[in-house]
Amino acid sequence: MPEDTPNDENEIHLTHPSYDEMLQKLNEADQKANQYWERILRMQAENENALRRTERDVANAHKYALEKFVTELLPIIDSLELCISSASSDSTDPVIEGVNLTLKMFYSAMEKFGVIQINPVNQLFDPEHSQAISMQYDASMKPGMVISVLQKGYTLNARLLRPALVVVSKAES
Repeated sequence: MPEDTPNDENEIHLTHPSYDEMLQKLNEADQKANQYWERILRMQAENENALRRTERDVANAHKYALEKFVTELLPIIDSLELCISSASSDSTDPVIEGVNLTLKMFYSAMEKFGVIQINPVNQLFDPEHSQAISMQYDASMKPGMVISVLQKGYTLNARLLRPALVVVSKAES
C-alpha cells in the first residue's frame, strides 16, 4: 500500500463548522466591529471637544491677558482721582490740570483695550458689579439707588476685575 493513501488509522477528518457556529462567529465579529466603531466615534468626539476647549482657552488667554496688568494699574488711577478730588474745585493749578489730562489719557487707553469703568452714581444698585459698603437714608433718592461711589469698579471684556464700592440709599426707618 502506498504511503500517501490514508488508512483507517491515519484517516484525515475534515470537519466543517456548522451553520450555528458560523452564525455565532459572525455575530461575535459584528459585535467587535460595532465596539471598534463606537470607540472610534468616541475618540473622534473627544478630539473635537479637546480642539474646541483649546481654541476657547487660547481665545480667553488673548482676551484676558491684560487682567493682572490692569489690576496693578487700578491703584494708580485711584490715586490720580483722589488727587483731583482733594484739590480745591476753583483752583486752576496747572499741576491739577496735568493730572486731570493724564487721568483722561489713562481712561482712553484703558477703553482701547476693553477696560470699562463702573461708576454707578444715581443708578439702581447692581450686586453683580457693585459692593455696598453702607446704607444711608436719603429723602431725595428711591431706596436701592447708589448715593455715592467710594471706589470705582472695572471690567475687562465684560469680566469683573473689581466691583465698585458704593453707598446705597435705604428706606426711611
